[in-house]
Amino acid sequence: MPFGFFKSLIQKFTGKPVDWEELEEMLIRADLGVPMAMRILEACREKPDKLTAESAVAIAREEILKVLPRDNLQLRPFPSKPKVVLVVGVNGTGKTTSTAKLAAFLKGKGHSVLLAAADTFRAAAIEQLGVWAERIGCEIVKGQYHADPAAICHDAYRAAESRNIEFVICDTAGRLHTKANLMSELDKIKRALAKCDPGAPHESLLVVDATTGSNAVAQAREFDAAAKLTGVIVTKLDGSGKGGVVVAIKNELGLPTRFIGTGEKLEDLAFFESREFVEKML
Repeated sequence: MPFGFFKSLIQKFTGKPVDWEELEEMLIRADLGVPMAMRILEACREKPDKLTAESAVAIAREEILKVLPRDNLQLRPFPSKPKVVLVVGVNGTGKTTSTAKLAAFLKGKGHSVLLAAADTFRAAAIEQLGVWAERIGCEIVKGQYHADPAAICHDAYRAAESRNIEFVICDTAGRLHTKANLMSELDKIKRALAKCDPGAPHESLLVVDATTGSNAVAQAREFDAAAKLTGVIVTKLDGSGKGGVVVAIKNELGLPTRFIGTGEKLEDLAFFESREFVEKML
């Protein structure tokens, strides 16, 4: 859903009757997902008066706000042990950059952070995260290429524990959600972390690219099955992305968007705020 979707809907139907087929097509093309589009259409059909462009927008806005989380689910440290955040996703979504942005965000809030370079397969991934760590001013645990990612995450937790560091953020290798062997590697990482703390990883965040549309929902479904996701980071919401995936993922899978990325700079990451998000749709 490009920002301004509601405006385009008003422009389409102002001064003439709302065409139901066109409205349905616009909602589906906005990447809201078919279930959400049908929910909005049903609510529109229940309107006793003649449907106008403005009332269609008001109904859509109301239904979307019912789905999106009311409260921001912030990341808070534990009082006496590291909190582990596992960052997962397919290649090309901005996963490593989002990992660095999240570390910078938490550092900016006054928290201590340690990065685990558990992407040991992509060329230059370890060096890339190392450069980010130096810029942010946080520690990093890394190994050689093709080293065991589970062992690196385990060592990162122990290092954070011994140094009283509040957050451990594990950058994992990008993997296709359709490849069972790669997805099973996430289970190995989880088992290694559970040896340190039975509750770890405490957060599992999936990075999705807003421009991929409905495919982001398929990714979220498979990664949730493998990693028991606690939320989503949606990238490329800088005007070109389709924000409708935020609504579709929450409506169909119950997974809240926790953070949004709106650019390439280190500071271009923010907590997701549902009302502000919907206002930008207007």
